[in-house]
Amino acid sequence: MAINLKEDIKPISYIKTNAAEMMKYVNERKNPIVITQNGEAKAVLIDIETYQETQDAFALMNIIKIAEKDIKDGNIKKADKVFTAMRKKISKNG
Repeated sequence: MAINLKEDIKPISYIKTNAAEMMKYVNERKNPIVITQNGEAKAVLIDIETYQETQDAFALMNIIKIAEKDIKDGNIKKADKVFTAMRKKISKNG
């Protein structure tokens, strides 16, 4: 998903005039469009699948960050103890 400087950077006036075409473009090519205003990059238009994948990746990174902090703080348990406790809970509720 490399940005094509000629095709993937558009002024907001072009986006307004060609909104349906731009939506089709990002959905078919999976390339983001950088939207400029007064010559400066201001926003990015991306397809919904790419947006969701990005959000999922951020969520996973946050989970990893929390886990790393727990490890650093010593807030850990041995896997065999965790699985034993889980098996006991499952057998009580089963």
